[in-house]
Amino acid sequence: MFIEPNLSGERRGWIEVVCGSMFSGKTEELIRRLKRAKIANLKVEIFKPAVDKRYDENDVVSHDSNTITSTPIENSQTILLMAQDVDVVGIDEAQFFDAEIVDVCEKLALRGVRVIVAGLDMDYLGKPFGQMPNLLATADYITKLHAICMKCGNIANISYRKNQ
Repeated sequence: MFIEPNLSGERRGWIEVVCGSMFSGKTEELIRRLKRAKIANLKVEIFKPAVDKRYDENDVVSHDSNTITSTPIENSQTILLMAQDVDVVGIDEAQFFDAEIVDVCEKLALRGVRVIVAGLDMDYLGKPFGQMPNLLATADYITKLHAICMKCGNIANISYRKNQ
């Protein structure tokens, strides 16, 4: 793993954000990157908000049923406590975390950790969602994914809400 030195010469990690609309493949990409880090024998920890119980209470699961073991947590500060001596931290559904998530990611990166965050960047109205705009502003690398519109076949960058 390549880690750029910061100005003081210490190891520094970085923050990667994978964003997009629902069904764009954000979680799939997060799982792919984390599994590759594990193949490289890096120590990996994965976190998701405790409120996310859609497919599994503990694991991060993509719409394609790919899965990776994770730890559900109530608040972002818990990540700092639980991510000791790790090389890579994965965070899914970041839009549901509290305002401290940005500070947590920055602190991890300063420790030399590669932080990979996935989440919705906009709500169904196309408005910035949760803490994702702040994460995008501080990210070192950004990957924006798009879904496909089932009606016209074009790319879709805003989540469609069926019932209001």
